[in-house]
Amino acid sequence: MEKGMHGRNQNIEEILDSGKTVQISPQGYSMYPVILPGRDEVILRKEDPEKLKRGDVALYRRDGGILVIHRICRKDGAGFYMVGDNQTEVEGPLRPDQIRGRMVALVRKGKVIDVRSPFYRIPCSIWLLMRPVRRPVSLAAAAVKRFLKKHS
Repeated sequence: MEKGMHGRNQNIEEILDSGKTVQISPQGYSMYPVILPGRDEVILRKEDPEKLKRGDVALYRRDGGILVIHRICRKDGAGFYMVGDNQTEVEGPLRPDQIRGRMVALVRKGKVIDVRSPFYRIPCSIWLLMRPVRRPVSLAAAAVKRFLKKHS
């Protein structure tokens, strides 16, 4: 497995195209709470876009832009519709040729979590269903966390 570095996007794509997996440290908070920068890494591999489905986390390249890791919230004849786990706005349709790879595992504190595991899949499926109400739920959870921290 190759270790990718943020900013070396061309190398990441070349590694995936060669058939190898790549482990990278995503930047930003768009995939929080599932992927936290500085704590988590993701393992990606090349995947036939036809095999991708709702709930999969994919690496894609925006037209003329950056590589992004987001979750597929739907797929239809027009393409893929993507959303970050910490977002409510859906991006798309994206063309299949924009898809570079699929997340096959999450690495948290050195432990590899297979994305096929029910311990990963079930909470992520529920979180995806909650997309329309994520913002108020996240704000309420943060308020409870602050309250508990203040009163403990």
